[in-house]
Amino acid sequence: MELSKMLPTSRLPPSSFLLAVTATTFFLLFTAAEARWPILYRVGGGRSTWEPNANLTLWASQKEIYVGDWLYFGFNKTLYDVLEVNRTGYDKCSGEGFITNITRGGRDVFNLTQARPYYFICSRGSYCAMQGMKMEVNVTTEPPPPQQQPVVPRPVESSSGSLLPFTSAVLFLVLGVLLSSSGALFAGM
Repeated sequence: MELSKMLPTSRLPPSSFLLAVTATTFFLLFTAAEARWPILYRVGGGRSTWEPNANLTLWASQKEIYVGDWLYFGFNKTLYDVLEVNRTGYDKCSGEGFITNITRGGRDVFNLTQARPYYFICSRGSYCAMQGMKMEVNVTTEPPPPQQQPVVPRPVESSSGSLLPFTSAVLFLVLGVLLSSSGALFAGM
């Protein structure tokens, strides 16, 4: 069977298809520019990150952490654990009445779902009290995107130094649409 007969055919004329693809592309480009993808932070910045004698609160204070971001805790689960606690538990290095036990396998992630301070400690042994194995993370809502200024077309300078008017670019685009609607670009398909 001929390949062209096996491929699905579009019900739209080529010019409508081109217009739909162009509009979709511009929509995706402009909406994606305003959205921020969540970030996975490796606590402390390394592979094994949840360890004693590291100032993880200082590390966290140097990051802009927003609602929806994730924390990755890498640690030896036979020695350490990670508990989310309230401020009192953080200050006293106490896991009593903890909020969430994050410990699963030593390579654990935690989703930051609210704008608030989060407190994490290691409740085993004296790692929190004696070796500073705790961290405070301040999570904020993402600031709104800056207002965009209207785009004003300007002439484009070519490599030869002459100015190409903006209208030539528009004419080139119109010519492409006209050629595609006549089927010239899709001949042989």
